[in-house]
This record gives sequence, structure tokens and C-alpha cells, in this order.
Amino acid sequence: MLTKRQNLMEVIKGGNPNRFVNQYEFMDLIMEAPMDLPLAPAPGTRVKNKWGITFDWPADQIGSFPMHDDEHKALKDITDWKNQVKAPAIETSEEAWAAAVAHANSVDRNDKFVTAFCAPGIFEMTHHLMSMEDALMALYEEPEAMKELIDYVVEYELAYAAEYLKHIQPDALFHHDDWGSQISTFISPAMFDEFILPAYKKVYGFWKANGVELIVHHSDSYAATLVPEMIEMGVDIWQGVMTTNNVPELIKKYGGQISFMGDIDSGRVDFPGWTREKIYEDAKKACEECGKLYFIPNLSQGLNISSFPGVYEATSEVIDQLSKEMF
Repeated sequence: MLTKRQNLMEVIKGGNPNRFVNQYEFMDLIMEAPMDLPLAPAPGTRVKNKWGITFDWPADQIGSFPMHDDEHKALKDITDWKNQVKAPAIETSEEAWAAAVAHANSVDRNDKFVTAFCAPGIFEMTHHLMSMEDALMALYEEPEAMKELIDYVVEYELAYAAEYLKHIQPDALFHHDDWGSQISTFISPAMFDEFILPAYKKVYGFWKANGVELIVHHSDSYAATLVPEMIEMGVDIWQGVMTTNNVPELIKKYGGQISFMGDIDSGRVDFPGWTREKIYEDAKKACEECGKLYFIPNLSQGLNISSFPGVYEATSEVIDQLSKEMF
């Protein structure tokens, strides 16, 4: 029996896996690393993070998002970003990293990848600071200021990566950045090439140059037109890929250069009235259409969780069942 890590490598290298990779099973995410995660922690809470971004989680919603009214917007004028945006200090002490180091040391690296986690992404950070509308307009109206801001975020990410690598030598990186809606990217491939691709080539290139074997990028959105860019920046697995991307077609076109993790849309199966039968229906369709290579069946959710209790665990059980049926 192949270990989880070995089976994953067989899948993404076009080898001989003996079962489906089951969602996030191959990654042991080191969530204790001292990073200023941006999200409000629970429904009904509001948090201002160290970048000055205020996140609100309304009690009747399934997640949080930055507040961009005049009172709470962190960056009000992109041309004045140098005065309005200040990156937080990066923790360097052994004490701050102790829990993360202990977790990493407990992982059997023959079985799983010790995985660094990074969120929000570079594009996300721009619109978290100033709002989606302001960020998209700034790409057109103030491109040089936006490039400067993106470079500033990149330097922060590189400094954080260097500190992470100093304390923990991870095998993989799981990095968030949503690049589209369900049906389209937020910006064109040409604009992505100008603003976002160079940033990720620096960040992902740095992690890989320092021994990280696997880059997993989360974008639970339409981003099929950006797959060549993902390959160029060094992404090994696109996690969160939704059915609107036509995943079987992407596998035929790009399998061997990149793998695809998802094709079970959380929005279709992760809701208050969820059923195992619906999960099985969607997961079976995904596995039959996408095949056994360059594909990992997974909810499109950006962590090994679900919005409603039991959905993630039921999905894992269904994938195990499908492995028995199809291998």
C-alpha cells in the first residue's frame, strides 16, 4: 500500500496510484505558524488585523469579508499607499515559532507533506486593503502605484517565507489567492501577466529554490484561462478548481504539467440540507469524468473543512468508497 505522499506523487506524475487521493489527506498543514490570519474567527465577530483591515462575519453568513466603508477602509488612496499601508512585523523568536516547530516535528514525512499555509494571496491583499472596486480601477488608473504596492506585499511574503524556512523546512506550500468569480476571471490574462504573474514567480520561485517540493494554489473560482500562468509560476496543484472550468478538458490539455484538485463544488453539496446521496452523485461524476491521473477529488473549499458540520467527513468517506469501486 502506497503512503498518502507516495500515492499523491503517483497521481501528479502520471504513475500508478492505487486509490484516489482523498482531499487534503496528503498535506499536514502547520496552522500554528505565527501569521496574522485575516479572517474574523466566528459568526457575529469583527476583527481588525495588523494590516489595519477590518473583517466582519455577520451572524447569518458562512464567512467573513473586509469592510470597505469610509470608516473601515484601510487604503483610501492608492497614490498615497506608502503612507497608508504598513506591513506588520514578522515574528522571529523561537518562542513564537515553538508550537509550529513541534507540530512539524511530529509529522511522518514519508506519509504526508509538512505544509506551510499562506493567506491571503497577493491579489486578495490589494482588494482587502482598498475594496474590490478600487483595486480593479487602480490597475487601469494608477498602474505604477499598484505595481509598487504589489511589490511591497511580495517583499513581505518573501520575508515571511525566509523566517518560515529558518524555523521549519516544509515539504509543500498551500497558498490562497482567488482570481475570479464562478464564471470568469477578475482580470484578463494580459493584465494578470503584467501585474500578478511576476509577483508569484518571485514568491513561488523562492519557496522552491529553498527546498519546497510542492506548490498547491487555492482559487475556488473560474481560472481556466490562467492555467498557463499557473504552470509558469510553478504551481503543481490547482486546488479549488470548480466544475465551471471544465476540469476533464483541462486535464487532457495540461495533465503532466499541473494537476487539478476539486471538481466537487462546495456550493452544490455543502448546505444545511446536505445529503450523502448528493455528495456521492457529484463525487462519482467527478471521478468518472476526470480519471485517476492529474486529478484529486475534493470540495472546492479552501481548507480541510466544510461550512456545515459533517460535509467534509462524508465527502472523504464517499471518496474512499469510490476508490474501492473504481480501482
